[in-house]
Amino acid sequence: MMRSLYSGVSGLQNHQVRMDVIGNNISNVNTIGFKKGRVNFQDIISQNIGGAARPTEENGGINPKQVGLGMMVATIDTIHTQGSLQNTGVISDAAIQGNGFYVLRTGEKELYTRAGGFSLDADGYLVNPANGFRLQGWLPEDLGDGVLGAIKTAADVTDLVIPIGSKDPARQTTLVELASNLDKRTPIIPPGASPAVISEGSWSLDKSIYDSFGNAHILRMNFVRTPGINNSWDVTVQIDPDRPADADVAPNVTLGFDPATAAGNVDGEGEFTITFDNLGAIADVLDAQGNLVTEGRIQIPVTFDVENDATGTTITQVFLIDIGEVGSYTNSTTQFAETSTTKAFRQDGYTMGYLENYRIDQKGIITGVYSNGTERDLGQIALATFTNPGGLEKAGETEFARTLNSGDALIGPSGVAGRGKIISGTLEMSNVDLAEQFTDMIVTQRGFQSNSKTIQTSDQMLQELLTLKR
Repeated sequence: MMRSLYSGVSGLQNHQVRMDVIGNNISNVNTIGFKKGRVNFQDIISQNIGGAARPTEENGGINPKQVGLGMMVATIDTIHTQGSLQNTGVISDAAIQGNGFYVLRTGEKELYTRAGGFSLDADGYLVNPANGFRLQGWLPEDLGDGVLGAIKTAADVTDLVIPIGSKDPARQTTLVELASNLDKRTPIIPPGASPAVISEGSWSLDKSIYDSFGNAHILRMNFVRTPGINNSWDVTVQIDPDRPADADVAPNVTLGFDPATAAGNVDGEGEFTITFDNLGAIADVLDAQGNLVTEGRIQIPVTFDVENDATGTTITQVFLIDIGEVGSYTNSTTQFAETSTTKAFRQDGYTMGYLENYRIDQKGIITGVYSNGTERDLGQIALATFTNPGGLEKAGETEFARTLNSGDALIGPSGVAGRGKIISGTLEMSNVDLAEQFTDMIVTQRGFQSNSKTIQTSDQMLQELLTLKR
């Protein structure tokens, strides 16, 4: 009789535990990155009243006779299913779609979370704004003088910092790439033609380039049909042709494949000649010193001088003009019977700029956007996975700590080795399903109610037993 009382008590106690977990799930229905809990029950060892017996020649076997002693909590699991994603539009918000946890550090302690509501602190660190724990990842290699190198994800993780307002040093133009077409229908200029006739057979382009101080200059290239020669164009290169007399660019411009023999005109021009084959591709290029190139990619060195205001001396600037590849039509100068499009489609210089904004891509790479139009990789967010994520221990504030049964954190970039991808501007919501929780609540309530009825009925039977003597 007493066994049924204690079985009912165990049922009451453990259904209350299940109700506690359900209540916690419902209370965190709107907690970002929250993972719901689940209670599983198991029975307590049963008391043997009669043992089992094997079959004999005369009789069959006998099954054991057992009376259960109640139930207990088997596990309280954390369910790491994907929560729905909510768009926030905040750059520093980031949700994980798939497996993985963000790595946070406080002192020497590492914690893990799915809650990606990060923000910048006063020093530019990406942190959990609720407790200041710093987000971990990898920073680019510092090459000195403000130059950033590659991000090495094989290195140990460190605090991620986004230096808003930091400077991006000016970069001198080293390469100008052309993708031009010169109209084959342009009339060939006869030798000794007047300037008016020459202007009808010419085309021009202007492109901004930058010196080592970050000053902008105008690169002008004039294309003129070579007098009396078919499929040939003379190209004149000028730097700041419309500069005033007191400009800080010296008038000399040298151009040629061999800088040792290159010599510019006294009016600040350099020249070379392009010859095309009958199929419209480059056949060869000849510089003013007689150097001829007939194969490969053609890059012509151009040199000009810039005055250093601090010392009054001049500083030599050198860059390459990429004409294209001999015999190629891809990103090369061509000659077809179409309107001339003398286009310089890329140059690699820029002036000094400030970091104004940043963005995070699906690989977790943080890209800085500078006021000079350049973009730099500032870092990469790390993700951690575990052999048994269910073995993690909840540490509060929607964070987890590793345990002996979770395994060690396997830290690496997103999208690699089963890790999910990072979605910027979104947050992962709680994976609590209210319909499921309310159903479990009803089942739990009925279980609690039934166990209380077991105690009540056992008490009535004891009462009947006590009245047998009357």
